Amino acid sequence: MITKQKGTYDIYGDNAKKRQYVNEILATLCEKYNYTYIETPVFESSELFHRGVGEATDMVQKETYDFKDRGDRNLTLRPEGTAGVVRLFIENKLYGNMSEPVKVFYNEKMYRYERPQTGRNREFTQWGFECFGSNDVLSDAECISLAYNAYKLLGLENITIKLNSLGDNESRLKYKEELVNYFKPHINELCEDCKNRLEKNPLRILDCKVDGDSEIIKNAPKTIDYLNKESSERFAKLQELLDLMDINYEIDTMLVRGLDYYNHTVFEVVLDNSYALGGGGRYNGLVETLGGPSIPAVGFAMGYDRTILAMEENNINIPINDSIDVYLLYVSESEKETAAYLAQDLRLNGYIVENDLLNRSLKAQFKSVDRYNSKYLIILNDEKLTNNEITIKDNKTKEEETIDINNLIDYLNMHM
Repeated sequence: MITKQKGTYDIYGDNAKKRQYVNEILATLCEKYNYTYIETPVFESSELFHRGVGEATDMVQKETYDFKDRGDRNLTLRPEGTAGVVRLFIENKLYGNMSEPVKVFYNEKMYRYERPQTGRNREFTQWGFECFGSNDVLSDAECISLAYNAYKLLGLENITIKLNSLGDNESRLKYKEELVNYFKPHINELCEDCKNRLEKNPLRILDCKVDGDSEIIKNAPKTIDYLNKESSERFAKLQELLDLMDINYEIDTMLVRGLDYYNHTVFEVVLDNSYALGGGGRYNGLVETLGGPSIPAVGFAMGYDRTILAMEENNINIPINDSIDVYLLYVSESEKETAAYLAQDLRLNGYIVENDLLNRSLKAQFKSVDRYNSKYLIILNDEKLTNNEITIKDNKTKEEETIDINNLIDYLNMHM
């Protein structure tokens, strides 16, 4: 038997219905913020992620699925969403008319080669959104608001935004110099990865999974202590806006995010003050880095699978539609023909319809009515059909009526 690959998963049954429900909530919320849906390819040029995400990141160095195609091109399965969205933005020249910001969202599969664990697989779904064209701090606040409200609408109440600022390029460069000076005397006390990060990207040391709890890292210089006046005022204004929006947030000076492209605002959505469900921030230089014009941007990505797991662990009721509207019962060939066109008509009028596809007895079909939890059942009978009549039964009240077949849609519209 051929089985699925390690770190991947099948989606079916109630789990699929739960995901459909979550998808609808998220898509509807994005529409309220005037974000439009997009899709990007599942694989891209490897250069996109090396330049966009950063050569020194764990994602690029250890986790990407890289391969050569038959044309000897270097390709990579999409490990995160933002770089591909930026490539789409540049290649399709969505910057051609920037009289208004370009606001998009996606819900796609990503791939990272890492040890599978609860809520984290090698194949995973990421829901995210990006806003291009605004450098106003209000767009940062709106981005955080959209992320925050998404979790609230999904029923996760104990949500906190962990917030930090990396500042502009001037502030970030100054901070990196201070980090290098601080870590140099201690570098042999840290892991091999941290030693490599010291010169390439010292901010990544703060995000180390091995030494993250060490006193050396805990006592490292804080980003907000090295913000210049403009960056500091921007960060203060963001907090004012979040207060006005009644968004629960905490300053976390250790938060730097794991990717190289962030500046100014970085944030994570945390459940119960310990369980990170997603994160994002501002990345004003990424569009230009990937060959586009100098355009500011801000975005967010949700760990979709981890979020659904959190909903289940918190006993949040995820509605599952386990019923249909109508089941059509028949025995003879002529009754089957009537069922065929009735099912077509009902479905085109918005009703969920089933009928027998296994040539079973009427008794077996009645059992299917209960299995499908059908609201109504319609019994087709050749004798009644000669008078254009059908029998319709409310499966809950058990009341049944004989009606004209031409009045079926009106009857259901009135009773459902």
